Amino acid sequence: MITHSEIWFAIDRLAEKTGRSPSGLAVEAGLDATSFNRSKRVSGSGKDRWPSTESVSKILSVVGVSFEDFATLAQGTHAQGAAVPLIGLAQAGENGYFDDSGFPVGSGWEEVRVPGTGFDGVYALQIAGDSMAPVFRAGDKVLVDPSQTPRRGDRVVVKTMDGEIMAKELHRITAHKIELISLNPDYDDRELRRKDVQWVARIVWCSQ
Repeated sequence: MITHSEIWFAIDRLAEKTGRSPSGLAVEAGLDATSFNRSKRVSGSGKDRWPSTESVSKILSVVGVSFEDFATLAQGTHAQGAAVPLIGLAQAGENGYFDDSGFPVGSGWEEVRVPGTGFDGVYALQIAGDSMAPVFRAGDKVLVDPSQTPRRGDRVVVKTMDGEIMAKELHRITAHKIELISLNPDYDDRELRRKDVQWVARIVWCSQ
């Protein structure tokens, strides 16, 4: 999977290749100047700290670098990252594209390259519409890993038994219901019965 060191290495290389410092890159993207400081990469207890998907998406947008090129930086100058299926939001809502656990089935997908290797079952979902703005906008690609157990506060993709696909923030999962917080304040939060949900998959990365 994507490693802590690969992501931070890619941010440092991105700053270097575009003639900026990590702090300058952060400021230009509208972030706090210390967002990418080395002191922010590990907590006081020694636990790895990761940059948020939003912060990385912002710096890629500022410098005009694609997610595929960022994947190359994460793996080194000549590495290409891993290729994963790219699925449109409309396709995701149809039957026959996923198994009951949310893993894509079949072949012939478009592909997108992402940092890291070992992405069995992971896929990229291309966002459409504004229901997930401002966090995810039309055209953004979110990397989804159905094998990871979603936790409170995670961004997730949910598919209902009726074929509805949505990206939300997970508030709580109980034995009988799933509570979701809308990413767009113009849209209502959702509370779904567990039996009405086909699968819930964790979003592990986002590219603008």
